[in-house]
Amino acid sequence: MTARVQTGALRLGTRPSALAVAQSTVVAQRLRDAGHTVELVTISTAGDRSSAPIATLGVGVFVSQLRDVLVAGEVDLAVHSYKDLPTAADPRLVIAAVPPREDPRDALVARDGRVLGELPAGATVGTGSPRRVAQLEALGLGLRTVPIRGNVDTRIGKVRSGELDAVVVAAAGLRRLGRIDEAGELLDPLQMLPAPAQGALAVECRAADTALAALLAQVLDDVGARAAVTAERAVLATLEAGCSAPVGALADVVSDLDDDGRVVDRVFLRAVVGTGDGALLRASATGNLDDVEKLGAALAAELLDMAGGAGLTGTPSVDAQPGVDR
Repeated sequence: MTARVQTGALRLGTRPSALAVAQSTVVAQRLRDAGHTVELVTISTAGDRSSAPIATLGVGVFVSQLRDVLVAGEVDLAVHSYKDLPTAADPRLVIAAVPPREDPRDALVARDGRVLGELPAGATVGTGSPRRVAQLEALGLGLRTVPIRGNVDTRIGKVRSGELDAVVVAAAGLRRLGRIDEAGELLDPLQMLPAPAQGALAVECRAADTALAALLAQVLDDVGARAAVTAERAVLATLEAGCSAPVGALADVVSDLDDDGRVVDRVFLRAVVGTGDGALLRASATGNLDDVEKLGAALAAELLDMAGGAGLTGTPSVDAQPGVDR
């Protein structure tokens, strides 16, 4: 690996979907701009080859094979949608970089370019995400959610064909594919909090490849993006320790004044979780940039305390269903 870092000849593993390749190309181009030669290596996973529901394929279906190829030395680094990664760390690997984050919001693609408030009661909205279903139902608009999966073309195609009135997809995916103009509305996080780490990428390499990890961090890592997604995923990890539920979380790095009047960066974190009776619990907190994991865990503990004896719904979560929040 040392030779590869020195020569700049890097093999980047990516899934074959158009979105995955677009994401990997962004990373590859930044490395090329820094003077390195990068080759994209396409790795097809079981999730890419199957049309079965995600829940039946198992945790990490979009991640594990790509990681195995990385560990085997067939590629030098891999790019993931960060929200697809299980919250438990893989000791063989390290997330060397979190590049600048794309738009974390959800986007509505509807017939005739309609916005959410223009959809009539009973309109069909496609989504495979329990998080989105819970928050759409909480809006009280009388919409009917329909489970779907597939790539962006497949999902939007169901709207264009008239099979569905609308779909909800990640704005980041549309932007990376150059298709954001197809969205009639970008949903305000006040209406729908995104999945933890939505819009963020994770660049992984082998833990033993310290020189490469340092290079990737230097060229690609964004401190604010890493802090935000670490806080959001700490919420998810803490909730997963005791339940499985639709979870949304979004952290923003904001400027604030400390007690001495100096400008400092802090993290403002919001989270939502569904309960067993169909209600939503919401909480928010602000903390220091260097303490984001504790901030996320504390906010999740607050949500669990709010749930009390009611418990949280057993619907499979984002973490248990990688890829459902496309």
